[in-house]
Amino acid sequence: MADSLDSSATGAALEKPAYDPKPSLQYASAVGLQAAGIGALVSAVQNALGTHTSGAAGFLTRTGSTIGFFAAMGATFALTESVVANQRQIDDPLNGAAGGCAAGFLAGIRARSLPMALASCAVLGTAVGTFDYNGSSLAPGEAESLEERRKRFFKQPRPSPSAAPSEPAD
Repeated sequence: MADSLDSSATGAALEKPAYDPKPSLQYASAVGLQAAGIGALVSAVQNALGTHTSGAAGFLTRTGSTIGFFAAMGATFALTESVVANQRQIDDPLNGAAGGCAAGFLAGIRARSLPMALASCAVLGTAVGTFDYNGSSLAPGEAESLEERRKRFFKQPRPSPSAAPSEPAD
């Protein structure tokens, strides 16, 4: 009798919400394009701060590889994260840690150093995993609602003395 009660109690506690699979290629291409935009911005800044005779064309000719590198890192991160999540069929910080590790490994390979690749894998994996574990927020504690922030930000009006209810005199 006790065994049947224990198994039914643990069976109810082990139920997990249904997993919704992620479209890996769609997510990877979207993040890759966004990262390419960031890479274009970084390439433009590199071109503007460098001394050269290429002019504005240096944005693509001299520092244009930055755009492709950023796109590759973003797509690698997103693809790895979604494939790991789809294989494990669970959303948790380990998926982000795996994606961060893959992107960091790619950065180390670009530097042509296996120790750098392993260290970058560890650092980026840990950083992304910690970020996801914290609820994808850099702010500590619980996030407050928009209405709570608005009330805290704006001054609250003082009650006017004329609006106070008056008591009838006896």
